Amino acid sequence: MTSSPTAPPALSDLRRLTPARVALGRAGVSLTTDALLDFTLAHARARDAVHAAFDAAAVAAELGALGLTPLQVSSRAQSRRDYLARPDLGRQLDPASRAMLEAHPSTADLALVIGDGLSPVAVAAQAGEVVRRLLPRLAASGIGVGPAAVVTGARVALGDEIGALLGARIVLVLIGERPGLSAPASLGAYVTLGPRPGRTDADRNCVSNIHAAGISPDEAAFKIAWLVRESMARGASGVALKDESGEGGSTPAELPGPG
Repeated sequence: MTSSPTAPPALSDLRRLTPARVALGRAGVSLTTDALLDFTLAHARARDAVHAAFDAAAVAAELGALGLTPLQVSSRAQSRRDYLARPDLGRQLDPASRAMLEAHPSTADLALVIGDGLSPVAVAAQAGEVVRRLLPRLAASGIGVGPAAVVTGARVALGDEIGALLGARIVLVLIGERPGLSAPASLGAYVTLGPRPGRTDADRNCVSNIHAAGISPDEAAFKIAWLVRESMARGASGVALKDESGEGGSTPAELPGPG
């Protein structure tokens, strides 16, 4: 008996594999109404994520409950409008915040920075859980965490100034990523060894796409802990450090849990 050939995958099968907008169909020369409405909704959610208010006090309270010392600071971007129009202002602390951090020197290995970035909703949804799962992993490696800066109007590079002021060997920045049409609440994590003003993106390692349909908080914590540990051990971060956290060794489930 001859078996029938395997049927080619249907478009519905392809759509189940990716959130990308593929094979949307058309009505005449335009998109179908359903596809257009779906796109419009996704675009509105992305815009709302960028302009959402950042509840720095709530983030600070969450960090305090985890045993950290939170410090609420701000960049030189005095408004969301300034933040979006002048990225350079988001890379510098305002004078009052700089003075606050200078008054809190630390001998800890790692400075933790949590900033609103381009998606405050991502920080509210993901950052606390990532930190909760990360702290036991850092403790298991003997890595101390100093005061945690909660920053309004933050860009990634602001972590370099903060880490230098706190005297940290390494800085971890958790920040809201630029919203996409399928992920308006995605968090990014940036690890930089030897933080100081003037560092570039080539000096950083990044774990991105931390959100409900992407990398989970536990997997993110596993990767971040590996990057921090290996960066300090090898004396390198960024392009000089390849993420080999998935190549053998322990899996996330085998490392200490959040307790």
